[in-house]
Amino acid sequence: MSAKKPGKSATQRAIAFLLILQTTLIGIQAENRIHHGDSPIEVLMWMINQCIPVLKQASSLQDKQKKDK
Repeated sequence: MSAKKPGKSATQRAIAFLLILQTTLIGIQAENRIHHGDSPIEVLMWMINQCIPVLKQASSLQDKQKKDK
């Protein structure tokens, strides 16, 4: 059994919350782009390009958690 570092779970929850918030804001901005006349396909491609860094951050966090265990 490994001892958890104090505050680690709070940090993980904060990072998860920020990633969710970032993804939500990308969705809101995408909706605004559609309302301003961008085509849905253009907006979808833009969203994918915006979400790739978010997914990389989440993957990096997951890898770091595995290494810490």
